Amino acid sequence: MQYTGSKFIGSYVNRRMEGQAEYILPTDTKYVGEMKDGMFHGEGTLFFPSGSQFDATWEKGLVVKGKYTFQDGLQYDDKHWHYCDSYDRRFYTEICFGLKPAGIVQLTNMDPPRTIPLGCYDCGDGFYNPTTRIIKDFRGRFLRNADDDEHEWIIRTCRKRLMNKPEQKA
Repeated sequence: MQYTGSKFIGSYVNRRMEGQAEYILPTDTKYVGEMKDGMFHGEGTLFFPSGSQFDATWEKGLVVKGKYTFQDGLQYDDKHWHYCDSYDRRFYTEICFGLKPAGIVQLTNMDPPRTIPLGCYDCGDGFYNPTTRIIKDFRGRFLRNADDDEHEWIIRTCRKRLMNKPEQKA
């Protein structure tokens, strides 16, 4: 695969990838499974660098059915997805193992947990300052300006470090 930067480990039939194989893309995403006529075909799994994976049945390179599993074991369900939505803000570990007693940080698997800046909100992909209406990533780099809908959603649903409270861990 010198032209694409991919790597193929398996057999060829009539110069096409065929049978049980391993196909590694330039992004380090790896497919392990069946191939036919140079395409994913049959049972196979995509393993992503993040640690997540997609198990699927393929037909001529297209997914017939599949299941995506995040790195932490949470399985995506496209019909009944309620993980961390506006109705249920619990994290996966809370759903599986329940809430920990007050004072024990459980909101993230980061070590050490993030510190929310004074007066700001942790909106998932960064910190939101409601005064400037700017969202910066966790390294302090500009991400975006919040529109009215996002501002209202963050104020209503996200955790905030209050001005007069001691440091809150995110």
